This record gives sequence, structure tokens and C-alpha cells, in this order.
Amino acid sequence: MKEVLSRLKKMAEPARHRFQQAGEEGIPLRLRFFLFLAVLVLTIFLGFIAILLLAGTFTAGLSETERFFENELARISDEISEQYGQLSLQTVELAEKLSRDIEQQSSSMGIFPSQLGEHPYMLEEIIAAECDELLLALQLAKSSGVFFILDATINPALVNAANSKAGLYIKNMEPNVISATSPNIIMLRGFPAISRKKSLPLHAQWQLEFDVSDAPYYHRPMEAARANPGLPLSRLYFWSAALRLPDTSEEIMLCSAPLIDSKGHIFGVCGFEISAMLFKLSHSMDSGSYKHLFCLLSPLAGDTIELEHSFIAGGYAARIASAEVNRLQVSKQRRHLYSYRQDKDHKFLGLHTDIQLYPRDSVFADQRWIVTAMVPEADILVSVTRLNIILFSSLTLLVIIGVIVSFNLGNRLFIKPISQGFNIIKSSDLDAAPKVKVPEIDALIDHLALRNRELAERARQENLSLDTLNRFLEKTRELTPAEREVFKLYGEGLTAKEIAARLYLSINTIKTHSKRIYSKLEVSSREEIILYTTLLREMGKEIN
Repeated sequence: MKEVLSRLKKMAEPARHRFQQAGEEGIPLRLRFFLFLAVLVLTIFLGFIAILLLAGTFTAGLSETERFFENELARISDEISEQYGQLSLQTVELAEKLSRDIEQQSSSMGIFPSQLGEHPYMLEEIIAAECDELLLALQLAKSSGVFFILDATINPALVNAANSKAGLYIKNMEPNVISATSPNIIMLRGFPAISRKKSLPLHAQWQLEFDVSDAPYYHRPMEAARANPGLPLSRLYFWSAALRLPDTSEEIMLCSAPLIDSKGHIFGVCGFEISAMLFKLSHSMDSGSYKHLFCLLSPLAGDTIELEHSFIAGGYAARIASAEVNRLQVSKQRRHLYSYRQDKDHKFLGLHTDIQLYPRDSVFADQRWIVTAMVPEADILVSVTRLNIILFSSLTLLVIIGVIVSFNLGNRLFIKPISQGFNIIKSSDLDAAPKVKVPEIDALIDHLALRNRELAERARQENLSLDTLNRFLEKTRELTPAEREVFKLYGEGLTAKEIAARLYLSINTIKTHSKRIYSKLEVSSREEIILYTTLLREMGKEIN
């Protein structure tokens, strides 16, 4: 590219110098051709750019980005919908199974499940009996954990006994690894005796019971079941937003359904967990040219996405982009993309779509969840700008190459033959001149050669030779400006008296100039000057 530009600069340098002289000498043919070619190419180039703008070629990068987002969003939303839908179904099935099993165990002990809070000594036996059921459910589900919570506590005398609930919580620490032989299963909540019996290590953040003081996954399904007696479990399960269990560090989402006995008594909840790590590993995005591409699964309230309640998968930590603002404001952009603004320094562009986590007649169907695919705005601008620079550079390079090739071809096919023709015409022997292989110029040269032969014959008849005429022409350059003016008027056929009147000089002054002119030109009369001048003009010789 640098060599091409250097060559073009060198090619244009002589034209620049000729431009400076154009005011006095006129514009040379070569420069005229170059200017014509430059204007032509520039006009074509600008027209082509206008067509590309109207056709949207320079925004093709943005259109490609939109299609990319649409495809990725459709893929990710389908994957999430399938995974969450499957877990929702498994949660309902687990709730039905545990409800029956716990009711049977309680009945064998002579109580109803809803009375377990009054018999805390029975809790360990009942919970331990369901451990195998939870382990099996965890292995069958694409989940990072499984749990159930009973509306009872082992120690009703505790200060916070109302918010302390017994149950069992088992986690799979490597849910993305398919290994049926050695899964990394640990216990997060439950009786230590169960852990020892089943050879389940205790989690580093293990506790005996659940703290449900701030547990929508516990309270919401139970409240919905109480408010809608007889409604099937498939309409009562609940998905929590991203949260952390008390005294734990890992972000999770929980799907929970109420435990209901045959009498309609509600005595707890059960369900599955999806950890933030499992979500990220399951729903990574094909970044392509966007290394900061990521997706969100979020509840949407109005036009605000709360990042602390969202799951994130991808190559960008949107939650820590701004330490002060933990939400995104959603607004529609030009064309199809949406804007997601975190603060004045952090803005993202992308698309989102609604995802159905509940049936339409579910108690929680009014909750709106969306899946969003987005990247930092700067990434899209850089990508689109890069594509346009490549396109514009390619077009510019083609134009430069076109100018160089056209100029060289034009110079070879037009300017060079014409210049050669002019040089031949200026030469003294047109008969021996070579052909330039341009019919019009060769015809002109032949015509001038014939004319010169005719003039030479006429000069011969007048006892003149071409050498005499050429010597006369050379001698005219020795005349002074005043003598040249008188000589010019003699050549036009004026007499000495007429010249004196024309120049406002005395006849004696004209005679003095005439003697000097005759001497320098080696002629003896005005008639001889007129003859030589006429012959030279007919031969195409210019007399300065």
C-alpha cells in the first residue's frame, strides 16, 4: 500500500509543477488527461460509495451483529427453557414422591406429616429415610443440588426456632462432569449421622438446619398452596431469583414445590438447585468476534434488570463492571438492538426475549423472566468500524490501482503516441519519420510531409531552399524588440509608411530599422521578407 501511494505521489509530482505554469502556458495535454481521469475515477468512486450507503453495505456489520444475536439468543433461550422446564417437571415429581413417602412414614408412627413440628425426635429418622430418594433424583437431573425442607425444627426451644427448619440438602460439586462412578456429592444441610451413614462429606459451610428467615423458595410455594387448595403441584412450583443461602458464598437458583399430604395439609417444600457455575458451564455463548459476549437470565421488573438477581454466562463480568450500580436500564435502540445501561461509562447492546418458566395458569405466571444476549457497546462499535475500514480501504486501494493502471495505459495508448506525433511534426524531415501507429496522427504527418514537399518545390521554383528558409528563421531571433515589431508588420504586407503610421514613428526611424533588419536577415527588400514569411507559415514554422 505504501509503495502504491509513493508511486502515485511521484506520478503526480510533475503534474503539480505543470499546474503552476498552466496560468501562463496553458494546461499540457498530459495534465489535461490526468485531470480528466482523476475526475472520472473520483466521480465513479463517489457514486459507488453512495450506492453502498443506500444499499446499507456500510451498516452490514450491524446487520450481521443483529442476526448473530438473534441466532445465539434463540439457541440459548431454547437450552435454558429445556433445562428449566425439565427441572420444573422433576421438582413436581419429587414433591409428589416425597409427600407420599413422608406421609406413609408419619402414619406408621401414628402422626400426620403436618404434626412433625410437635415430634422433633422423629425428624432424623424420617429425613434419613428419604436420603436415597434425593441421591437418585440428583443423579437423574441436570442439577447441582437437591433438597427438601420440613415445617419443623429439631429444637423448638431455640430463639430463632420459627425460622430454623429441618431437612436435607445434597449438592453435586461437579454437575457438568458425566461420571457415574465417582460423583463429588456432599451434604450442605442435614443430620451428620446421615452423612456418615451414606459416606457423604460435609460441605465446608454445612449447617444442621435451614434458615428460612429470608427464603422465598420456602415461603412462596407454601403460601400459594394454602391460598389455592386443590391446585395441582404443576401450578404451584416456584423459581427463585439468584440468591445466596445464609452463611454460604455460592449463588444459586432454586426450584421448589410444596409438600402436601392426602388431607391437603402443607408440611414443607422440596426441589432442585442450579448453581451459577452450572449455569455458566451449560449456557456458554459462541463468542465469535465478540470476546466479551455474555447472556443473562433475569427477572424483569418494568425496564430494569437487577444484576444481583441474575445468572450470567459468558466472557464478561457485567456485575463488577460498575461497583456502584448493580442494575441495567433497558431501552430500545435504532433498528432491533436494545440498550442496557449500567451507568454513564458502562453500556451494553444486545437482544432479549421472554422465557416461560411457568404454565400460563400457574400462580406465579405473572412473573416475567427474560434471557438476554449482549456485549459492551464499544465491542460492537469496534467490530463494525473494523469492517468498514477494511471495506473502505479495499475500495480506496482498488481506486488507486485503477488510477495507476488507467494512467499508464492512457499514457501508453494515447499520450505517448500523440507526443511522438508532435515531435515528428516539429522535425525537419517528415518523409523519414517513423509511424506512430495512430491512423489520425500518421495521416496528419503524411499530409504535412506532402505539404512540405509542395512548399519545397515552390521554394525551389523561387530559387529558394529549405536551408535558406531555416537560416532566415534562425536570423529572426537576432532582431531587437523594436526591429521585431517592424519585421512582423512587414510580414503582414504593410509598407514602411503604413508601419510608421501604425507605430506612431517617423519614416526615417522605420527606414533605420529596415536597414538593420535587411542586414541581419540577409535580405534586400520588403517583398523578400514577405515571401520568406509566407513560405515558413505555410510549412507550419512558427516565427516568434
